[in-house]
Amino acid sequence: MLHSELPVVMDFYAPWCGPCRVLTPALERLAVEFAGQIKFVKVNVDHFPELAAEFGVTGVPTLVLAKDGVFVDEFVGLMPLALLRHKFQHLVELVPAVER
Repeated sequence: MLHSELPVVMDFYAPWCGPCRVLTPALERLAVEFAGQIKFVKVNVDHFPELAAEFGVTGVPTLVLAKDGVFVDEFVGLMPLALLRHKFQHLVELVPAVER
């Protein structure tokens, strides 16, 4: 996932999590808006607890952003659609890690 040619947004969620269910439509909308620019991946923490532990996820929803295999940012909890859009646009515009 982290070695994608596109920036990656990993959505760590659980089906029983109310805030996760609230966040899902916003992420689906943004996935359409950023199609071809960002790869969106959903990670069910109940099915992949080792992956959640590897990324230090202790609460859901958690969004982990990466570009060029490098961790960029992490957000825990709900965020307004406009703020998510801004963060994702910033992720797309970041200079590749190898050029820093």
